[in-house]
Amino acid sequence: MKVQKQQKETSQSLVYRFTKAVQKSGILTEARKRRFRDRTKSGNLQKKAALIKVEKRKSYEKLKKLGKA
Repeated sequence: MKVQKQQKETSQSLVYRFTKAVQKSGILTEARKRRFRDRTKSGNLQKKAALIKVEKRKSYEKLKKLGKA
């Protein structure tokens, strides 16, 4: 974003114009969205996570049947 100081313009009004231009363009909101975006897991990691969940569920069900969970 490029904003130049106009003739007889104070630095405060220049900063105000700049911030308004940035808000209007939507650059800042897009950058925030990208900064905190979660990456998708690879196929192998998804499979591993699914297998771990299945094993945990089996052990939980076993403990539940024994009356310990």
